[in-house]
Amino acid sequence: MEANRKEKLVLWFSELGIEDVPLVGGKSASLGEMYQHLSSKGVKIPNGFAITARAYHYLLEANNAKQPIKDLLDGLDSSDVLDLTVRGSKVRNLIKSLEFPEDLVKEIIEAYHTLSQQYSEENTDTAVRSSATAEDLPDASFAGQQETYLNVHGVPSLLESCKKCFASLFTDRAISYREQKGFDHFTIGLSICVQKMVRSDRACSGVMFSLDTESGFQDMVFITAAYGLGENVVQGTVNPDEYYVFKPTLKQNDTEGTNFRPIVSTLVGSKDKRMIYDIGGNKLTKNIPVPLELQRMLCLTDDEVLLLAKWACIVEDHYSQKAGTLKPMDMEWAKDGNSNELFLVQARPETVHSQTNASILKNYVLGDTSSSKVLVRGHSVGQRIGSGKICIVNDVKQIADFIPGTVLVTEMTDPDWAPVMSKAAAIITNSGGRTCHAAIVSRELGIPCVVGTGNGTDLLQDVDTVTVDCSAGSEG
Repeated sequence: MEANRKEKLVLWFSELGIEDVPLVGGKSASLGEMYQHLSSKGVKIPNGFAITARAYHYLLEANNAKQPIKDLLDGLDSSDVLDLTVRGSKVRNLIKSLEFPEDLVKEIIEAYHTLSQQYSEENTDTAVRSSATAEDLPDASFAGQQETYLNVHGVPSLLESCKKCFASLFTDRAISYREQKGFDHFTIGLSICVQKMVRSDRACSGVMFSLDTESGFQDMVFITAAYGLGENVVQGTVNPDEYYVFKPTLKQNDTEGTNFRPIVSTLVGSKDKRMIYDIGGNKLTKNIPVPLELQRMLCLTDDEVLLLAKWACIVEDHYSQKAGTLKPMDMEWAKDGNSNELFLVQARPETVHSQTNASILKNYVLGDTSSSKVLVRGHSVGQRIGSGKICIVNDVKQIADFIPGTVLVTEMTDPDWAPVMSKAAAIITNSGGRTCHAAIVSRELGIPCVVGTGNGTDLLQDVDTVTVDCSAGSEG
């Protein structure tokens, strides 16, 4: 039975658990784990299925594609951004040109039609997300290195998105990351998670951690939220709302029947844009401006914040019990604007503080600043201090111009920036919150980072050298 299961091309969430990472990657395995074990505890997970890593290897084998890919990557210098760009593009184009075997196409179509029927729709809208088989491991965050496609509906669109997902195992950032971490390009596979979309384009979504992301304090749930689909929060194109909830008092409500509401703090973010479905357009999603009155409001009610925090505790407790040790978690959530229900759409282990030796305390202190002038302010990420010459890079197409050892200043980063982020003395972005891509990767790399400065690229235009200080609290 187990041997047969390893050959399956499609597996439903109801068939998956966290031990299935080798078959379907971290994302799909975790969704299956929660769908099976936490739905009964009130945690809502939209249903879906995984196109397995076996399907990915089958695609390469059926087209004799492995050797040509190896040839394209032979002699790669991943630190050479131009070399990486040229070779990565050739590999992705090769994979996108491959023909899907007929039996694989048949199984994907059957699963999609079954999912559509479950939601009483002819062609239901789905999120199509990559799920690498070495992704979301406790000591390695793949932080969105492969692609995600939202509002995918209909068989042709689904198959096209699947092919792009498979090709995205060889994005420039993914190739670079595997080279740095010592992962073999061909022992890693890629599964695809096809999940019913939550209509958060009509409500809000965000990210939450079952600890404080900066200090590692384990008694706090940290939640970020913004209007529309969650990609804006993850990518850092908006400055989201922030909420802190104290876990011990929240858990006391369940154990002692109390009704405390331990929201410790809230912060209104600017949330100036909302990602929605692009109905009738030539893209699947688009951004629209958010009216000023909505920008000035928190987008979650207190009851919703407390429910999400409760789910964060349930998820952390479940994974901790399963692992036999504390497992802080990093989760993505979405609110459906049609039903007003909340859902969890992703959960993975937190990758920074869970790997830190708690018996060692490091404290960073900035020297005499009496003759210094504050140039920009934003949310500090981590607690370190960095200094260097300014290097403003306005577009990812210009990352080859980045000078290693300088302070990277840009609008925002997404996973395409990964090859240069590790070479920066510090990072400053105009937009983004503490759970965006720039923050997560900087935290993992141990690089001081200030996000959400608003206009750092303008204010630092004529500045030569800066010190980036994240040692003095939440503001950097």
